[in-house]
Amino acid sequence: MSPLLLAVIALATFCTSILSGIFGMAGGMILLAALMTVLPVATAIAVQGVIQLIANGSRAIFSRQYIDWRILGTILLGLLAAATLLFIVRYTPDFVTVCLAVGLMPILVWIPKDWLALDASKPVHGFLCGFFGSGLNLAVGVAGPTIDIFFIRTEMDRRTVIATKAAAQVLSHGAKIVFYGAMASAMSAGDWSIALIAAPFAILGTNVGYRVLQRLTDDNFRKWTRWIVTGIGLFYLVRGLLALAGGQ
Repeated sequence: MSPLLLAVIALATFCTSILSGIFGMAGGMILLAALMTVLPVATAIAVQGVIQLIANGSRAIFSRQYIDWRILGTILLGLLAAATLLFIVRYTPDFVTVCLAVGLMPILVWIPKDWLALDASKPVHGFLCGFFGSGLNLAVGVAGPTIDIFFIRTEMDRRTVIATKAAAQVLSHGAKIVFYGAMASAMSAGDWSIALIAAPFAILGTNVGYRVLQRLTDDNFRKWTRWIVTGIGLFYLVRGLLALAGGQ
C-alpha cells in the first residue's frame, strides 16, 4: 500500500476517533466505509476491528471511573451467545449486506421511547444489547445505533453512557478480530501494518474527542448523535443500493 494511502487512512482514523470520542459511535461507521474502498469486506472489518479496539480501549481507560461493570457483564453474555451462533452457521459478510444493514441502522435512533423502551441497566435488556448490538457489530462491522438504543434512553449521564459503551465495544471488536482473523488469509502482514500505523492516531483522536465531550451538554449529546448517525446511514444505504443495482 502506498505511503499516501496510508497517510489518508491515518488521517481518517484520527478524525473518526475524535467523532467516536465525543458521541461514542459514528466514527467506526465512517472508518469502515473508507477501509472497504481499498480492502475486501472481511479484511476491512478485521482491520477496522483492530483500530476500533485501540480507540475504544483508550476511551474506556480515559473514562474508566464511569464504567458500569454490571451492565458490561450482561452485554458480554449476549455477545458470546451471538458469536457462537455466527460461528455455527459459518457466517461470511458481503459488501451489499454490510452497506444495507448499516444504512438501515439509524432508523432505530428515531423510534419513540414509548415504542421501544430499552434500558441496558436491566439484565435482560443488557443481554439483548450484547446479542443484537454486539452481535451485529460482529456480523457487519459496526452497530453503534443498535447499541445506542439500549443506552440513550437510560437515566445515565453522557459520561457513563460513553464509558460503558466504549468498554462494550472493546469486547465486541475483540471478538470481531478473533472471528475474522480466524478466516483463511483474512489479514496479511500488510493489513496488520495498516492497523499498527493507524493505532497512535486512534488514541490521539480519542483523547481529543474525550476532552470535547466534557464540554457538551446531555441534550446536545443526544440531539447531535441522532443527526450524525442518520447522515452516515443514508450514505451507506445509497452505496448499498447502487452496488445492488450494479450487480456487485
